[in-house]
Amino acid sequence: MKFLLTLAAIGSAAAFAPSSTERQSTVAQAFAGGMVGGEGPEPMPFAKGSSVNFDPVGFAERSPEWLPWYREAELKHCRAAMLATVGMVVPEFVRIPGEQFSFDAIPNVLQAHDALPDSMIQIFGWISFLEACTFPALANMNSYDRAPGDFGFDPLSLFPEDPEKQKEMQLSELKNGRLAMIAIGGMVSGAAVTGHGFPYLP
Repeated sequence: MKFLLTLAAIGSAAAFAPSSTERQSTVAQAFAGGMVGGEGPEPMPFAKGSSVNFDPVGFAERSPEWLPWYREAELKHCRAAMLATVGMVVPEFVRIPGEQFSFDAIPNVLQAHDALPDSMIQIFGWISFLEACTFPALANMNSYDRAPGDFGFDPLSLFPEDPEKQKEMQLSELKNGRLAMIAIGGMVSGAAVTGHGFPYLP
């Protein structure tokens, strides 16, 4: 009798367990369309075992058709942030010619925003021009005729032909860009709070 009850319990438990086919199907579904950056070995206490498939807001599940646009926007912000971090540090040591750009006229790089209104207008104009040039490509994202962030601009031919090397370079750009987005926020905040230049110490 005990033997029969044990078999029944095992059978009942197995009935609620996912089949091997279901498990394989779940694994086969690539997170975020298989885009680079969805994997990682770092342990995350609130994720399922690691930082793999980290999407706390659920964008990948709620709007998968917009994923290329999300990645395009992320990469554009990454690239802008990486340039911005360089632009915050380099002028602390080197300035272009001109009295209005000198260290005496602008001791802190952050002060350039208010001290150089004409230059700010030029910067805004160039940014608007670049956005206008990339808008047709951005509007055509849903046609999937290119990878997000790939504008075919590689004058130095740095992008490798090997798929694994391509993935490695894309992941490096993504990680550095995400770090730069956090860094530029900290740099601007540090400059504003302390009133000093790099490294923004009080």
